[in-house]
Amino acid sequence: MSRVDDRLAEIGLSVPPVPAPVAVYVPAVRTGSYVYTSGQLPLLDGQLILTGKVGGEVSAEEAYDCARQCALNAIAAVKSQVDLDAVVRVVKATVFVASTPDFTGQPGVANGASELFGAAFGDAGTHARSAVGVPVLPLDAPVEVELIVEVG
Repeated sequence: MSRVDDRLAEIGLSVPPVPAPVAVYVPAVRTGSYVYTSGQLPLLDGQLILTGKVGGEVSAEEAYDCARQCALNAIAAVKSQVDLDAVVRVVKATVFVASTPDFTGQPGVANGASELFGAAFGDAGTHARSAVGVPVLPLDAPVEVELIVEVG
C-alpha cells in the first residue's frame, strides 16, 4: 500500500476502483511529469450518490460530501496512471458545482475535495483551485472535480 492509501485508511476511506467513463474519454492521461484527470463525478459503485442542483434539491453539506467522493475518484484516476507515492504535488483542482442562480457557496463545497487532497497527500496536497458555479453537469450530478498532479 502507498502512503496515500495509509493516510486515507486512517480516516476510514480507501481509493475506489476508477469509475468507468460515461462517454468517449479516458479517466486520466499522463504526459511528462503530469497526470491530468477527466472530470470525476460523485459516483459510488457506478451510481451517482446524489443528483440535482446545490441550493435546490442538494444542500451545501451534501454537495461537500459529493466533492469528497469526486476527489476520491480523481485519486483513483491518478492511480490508474502512476503509483500514488510518485505524486510530488497536487497542482490544481477545478471544482464545478451545479447550483441554483442564488447559491454562492461554491468555495465551501469545493473544500470537500481540497480537504481530502490535503488528508491524502499531506503537504503535497496543497494546491491551486477554481470553484465554479454552472447550470448543469453530466447526468444531473451536483459536483464534478478535475485534477492536475505532478509526478516524479
